[in-house]
Amino acid sequence: MIQIAVFSDVHGNLPALEVVLKDIEQRGIHQKFCLGDLVDFAPWGNEVIERIQNLNIPCLMGNHDERIAFDLPVFPLSKHSEEETKARFIAIDHSKQHITEENKKFLSGLPFHLKLNYKTGHKHWNIQLVHSSLESNDTYLYESENDEVFMKILKDSKADLVVMGHTHLSFTKQFENKEWAVNCGSVGRSKEENRLASYLILTLDDEKIVPEIVQLSYPLEETARQIEESGIPDYYASFLRNEKVSIF
Repeated sequence: MIQIAVFSDVHGNLPALEVVLKDIEQRGIHQKFCLGDLVDFAPWGNEVIERIQNLNIPCLMGNHDERIAFDLPVFPLSKHSEEETKARFIAIDHSKQHITEENKKFLSGLPFHLKLNYKTGHKHWNIQLVHSSLESNDTYLYESENDEVFMKILKDSKADLVVMGHTHLSFTKQFENKEWAVNCGSVGRSKEENRLASYLILTLDDEKIVPEIVQLSYPLEETARQIEESGIPDYYASFLRNEKVSIF
């Protein structure tokens, strides 16, 4: 039996990341992977990057990582309210100003996606890791998506299971041919009602893969207060508290 942990979308939330890493360690899981979006929306972007580096955790380049690494322009999104649009511009600019050049260089060298192969007994399991899809790190694929969309990713990557993040909403879907599409949720900016830090455990044996979404509480109120004391808009503190703000 092999176990691996996959997490995504930390978004500068170091307290949430530390809780997730501690839980993984306590479970004795040594294989860890991150699907990206280390930065933006909470004030510990540099610390999160350095934690991932120091632990040598393989990490993908999320869309926010790419924007900060290469100083890409920010465009308003139609799905966002006026309030969120204004807050988003300020928060991303905060990261551009505060993430160190060394850490931006680290982000710029992250891979776009990653294919894993594990052998258990006589069985080889192929696992495709993406931030959001094979072609883009900014595509929103929700649980309600047509099965054909996920099946195409599985076919194109020749994988038994694809794991993604980006939407901040976790799910597991198994198809008739026993293949899986899984979203591991978000560590630091969950859009689920409970706002807990989410990550994924995959258990592999020679017969099956079993995905398990783990959700953990962390010092959310203290995190929200730290956001309010930083140059990041209070919007993101209200978001963590699940107060009345847009969840997109």
